[in-house]
Amino acid sequence: MGKFLIITGIILVIAGLVIQFSDRVPFLGRLPGDVRIERGNFSFYFPIATSILLSIIISLILYFINKGKSGG
Repeated sequence: MGKFLIITGIILVIAGLVIQFSDRVPFLGRLPGDVRIERGNFSFYFPIATSILLSIIISLILYFINKGKSGG
């Protein structure tokens, strides 16, 4: 249980840093495939490509954590 809490804390810190410095990462939220519709006073934004990229990165991180945990 202790290791789980430590790993969860590390992931939350990394997520917080990404959110804090996301304006300095030039491609985050502006990838081809992100849907942006602006008409008059209406604005709609859905970051499909950014969501997929972050999902792949998080999946790889968790895969390597679990691979290291199992010892092989």
